[in-house]
Amino acid sequence: MSLAAVELRDPVFISDLHLSQHRPQTLQRFLRMTAELGRSGGRELVILGDLFEYWAGDEETAQGIGATVSGALRSLTASGTPVYFMHGNRDVLLGSGFARATGAVLLADPCRTVLGGVPALLAHGDAYCTLDRAYQRFRRWARSPLWQRLFLSSPLSLRRAIIGQVRRVSEAGKSTMAAQIMDVTPEAIQQALRSAGVTRMIHGHTHRPARHELDLNGRAAERWVLPDWDFEASPPRGGTLQVVGGRLTAVDLAA
Repeated sequence: MSLAAVELRDPVFISDLHLSQHRPQTLQRFLRMTAELGRSGGRELVILGDLFEYWAGDEETAQGIGATVSGALRSLTASGTPVYFMHGNRDVLLGSGFARATGAVLLADPCRTVLGGVPALLAHGDAYCTLDRAYQRFRRWARSPLWQRLFLSSPLSLRRAIIGQVRRVSEAGKSTMAAQIMDVTPEAIQQALRSAGVTRMIHGHTHRPARHELDLNGRAAERWVLPDWDFEASPPRGGTLQVVGGRLTAVDLAA
């Protein structure tokens, strides 16, 4: 399997922040983190999807929370800190306009890298929730270049209204869906690892942070799930995954 690859030296991984104007504390914690990374230097910020609660098109970079976040990321890249971004299911419409506004590099989902000498697969994670067949159909549709061109040709206000309605229907459906359907399936994870020729995976999407040990045809493998962020919650939650002393380490930012 031929996959895109990214070279990382000292990455900080995050995902599923779901930033919006309705979550000011989460936004402020993100802005604080970007400022800290800019001062420390020498690191990379790797966002594995769902940075925003929704993204209706790259016009969002010029207004509201989109402008605030884009400005923070532009300051970060201008300081010499690389920023990499992978699409999630909430911000699949984020494109080249966002990349130009922020200086971020868009990553393919999935892609390969090497962390602490160990080849690894980076992904958002939604592609591996294969039991949710309705969502997988929607995912293929939403990532179709033809559909995206047609959707992005409509007025921004209409796009926002449609996305809002889709989100409401989706949230209502989750309340009656079995938990295992919304999680990744072991078979999909093992197939992805075998196809990529790696024994380590990092992803988000499921909001179930953990380190899972796997047996991959007799070889030890591991799967790291990134946490979602919600600093409005009680208790608040949010964190990163970093390489510390050559080892992957989960860092709780809400502690």
